Amino acid sequence: MIRIILKILKWIGLSIASLLLLIILAGLGFRLFSAKPQPPGELVDIGEFKLHINSTGEKNNKPTLVIEGGGGMATEYFYWLSEGLKDSMRVVRYDRAGIGYSDASNTSRDPETIARELHTLLEKAGELPPYIVVGHSLGGPYIRVFTELYPNEVVGMFLLDTTHPERVARIPSIPKKSSLKARSMVWLYNFQGVLGDLGIMMIYDKLTGPILNREMEGLPDEINNRTKDFLSFGKYLRAMGKEIEQYHTTLERAGKKNDFGSLPLRVVTDAIGEIPEEVYKEYLERGIDLRKTQIESMKMQEELIDLSTNSKLTLIEGNHTSIFTKKENADIICNEILRLLEELKD
Repeated sequence: MIRIILKILKWIGLSIASLLLLIILAGLGFRLFSAKPQPPGELVDIGEFKLHINSTGEKNNKPTLVIEGGGGMATEYFYWLSEGLKDSMRVVRYDRAGIGYSDASNTSRDPETIARELHTLLEKAGELPPYIVVGHSLGGPYIRVFTELYPNEVVGMFLLDTTHPERVARIPSIPKKSSLKARSMVWLYNFQGVLGDLGIMMIYDKLTGPILNREMEGLPDEINNRTKDFLSFGKYLRAMGKEIEQYHTTLERAGKKNDFGSLPLRVVTDAIGEIPEEVYKEYLERGIDLRKTQIESMKMQEELIDLSTNSKLTLIEGNHTSIFTKKENADIICNEILRLLEELKD
């Protein structure tokens, strides 16, 4: 009887191992024969790796707009901002290391390293100051540090629904630095990175749909389809894990400077909207009061205008991303940027 059980277990083990091997081989084959995503901009060597930069508009004596995306947000998502401004000014979009079309790197994902890499990229690409810097979500803390490090090169700052340095302390649902949830998120991205390297993520996406669905409301289909090219690649997933691993450090570092003098500062965020009752109840069962979170988040956005004596808050109907991925919303931001250009002339 024991022999029969052992034979059955051995057969099951071999079957599972064979199936896993088949999946891995299929994934590797799929990965090898799939077309490599082609960057719409150019790859610029900044030392040990290359960063993707996509610049539009003619170079002139006006300030250049530099856009820093949120966590995992590639250049593609800021399409309407680029389109709306390219006839009026130089617009620079770029992908951080490992994100989008940029190479992976072994450098730390702390905000000072990211700021210095952006500065090197701008120099190597021939993009000269002065700059108006734009940061969305986690990109906000990054450009705050960039502006602190290069104050003579930045003449304006736009914060698009950016992450407040005190977000972890003030939003109960955000995991603390040493929590199991925070460590698990990093581990999950790294594990998915391995699956991405093996091509398994690509197979899964083709069979069931994307695990990481980053299709954005309001963007043209061509743009949304291009973003899917790199979402299942290991380098992107590991880069996401690295940025999340440094999330708390990034907020702490950005919060060290709370006074930018009279630097023109524009804060843009989504207006508080009605939360559907079923959604509210669903989150409440998980211990998250979305209404309280919404109110606290708005307070933090309002506090950001205190970073400068020359500031303004603009509310847009939408959500965390649709405030710039929907053309009509992006147009509002573009108009604010053009107004600032006029003010800088005086």
